[in-house]
Amino acid sequence: MLVSGASRGLGRALAREFARNGDTVAVHYGTRREEAEETLASLPGTGHALIGADVSDPADAARLVAEAAAALGGIDVLVNNAAVNTPHPPASCGYEEWAEAWQRHTAVNLLGSAYLSHRAAAHMIEQGGGGRIVNIGSRGAFRGEPDHPAYGATKAAVHAMGQSLAVALAPYGIGVASVAPGFFATERVAHRLEGAEGEAIRAQSPYGRVARPEEIADAVLWLASPRAEWSSGTVLDLNGASHLRT
Repeated sequence: MLVSGASRGLGRALAREFARNGDTVAVHYGTRREEAEETLASLPGTGHALIGADVSDPADAARLVAEAAAALGGIDVLVNNAAVNTPHPPASCGYEEWAEAWQRHTAVNLLGSAYLSHRAAAHMIEQGGGGRIVNIGSRGAFRGEPDHPAYGATKAAVHAMGQSLAVALAPYGIGVASVAPGFFATERVAHRLEGAEGEAIRAQSPYGRVARPEEIADAVLWLASPRAEWSSGTVLDLNGASHLRT
């Protein structure tokens, strides 16, 4: 199975969860090779692979899937986790910065996921036996991201893409689903959990905390399993009931 954007954070948690389940994992990275090597070294089992690629480039995305399939002897699960999320508040960022943010978010978050999904599905169809594609979306697709609007928009598009692919690929035994996590703790956002901002973020959930990456990974593992076939087309809300609070 292939996890895109697996150098750290949720991608690392996903790779570890699948490896603990007995799966052989292709660990993808964009630019963070050293961190991806740490992910690879932490995986239980053998036969895992490390592959670098720019998923926003159609040819490089195709190469990534081909190399993953070759290294693993096939590919039956793809997790589209690679994403960018940089701030670009519309009232304060310049037009050039705004345009570049939209182009970059679209290229990686949406088009990268589309490229990988097409090539992985092609391998699954050729192999026979079906497969699973799980997209990592976001709560921001539903409630808006005022400082990160391109992130919210592209994650909403990823959800919609997953639902379309679920219908198109079901005849081949390929299930497609998405998850929509809220705030979860990773190295990238650790600074936001300090002070008053951290208190406000934790208060979004009645549990009084944010999610752990492993909790998101658990749900993805289930969606990628044969037990979840009838959940194809779903967008699974992983928010600790935070969306129910006013």
